Amino acid sequence: MNSGIKILCDNRSASHNYHLLERFEAGMVLTGTEVKSARAGKIQLRDSYAEVVNNEAWLVNAHISPYSHGNRQNHDPLRRRKLLLHRREIDRLLGKTREKGLTLIPTKVYLKNGRIKCELALAKGKKLHDKREAERKRAEQAEARAAMAHKTKL
Repeated sequence: MNSGIKILCDNRSASHNYHLLERFEAGMVLTGTEVKSARAGKIQLRDSYAEVVNNEAWLVNAHISPYSHGNRQNHDPLRRRKLLLHRREIDRLLGKTREKGLTLIPTKVYLKNGRIKCELALAKGKKLHDKREAERKRAEQAEARAAMAHKTKL
């Protein structure tokens, strides 16, 4: 992994619940106490998503815990946060989410060269049978690895 990147939060359930098609890197507009909490890793992306409203991208439902020493200047943990993307990327995302029923899911938040970035993925929801099939494949691969490891020990 690149030395300038430190992952602060990872949305592991995203790949389980969605087919991740395309990824984008976005900057985030944060307040001072949000930055301090984020650097401490106090972020949850479990039920969060991104949306494009009035030609601006917003991160919705991402929980950044209040900073422990933030007193009255502390932030609202679930507030909407603006995402910084190029105009072409925003227009493209708006078109894709409108026409094809795709969703924008944040997959991770990381520190890159001192700045907090959010990785967004253009995603399509998985059906229940897709999730079961993926689980079955994962179990088969684990069994095959275990069998190979057992065989090499003998």
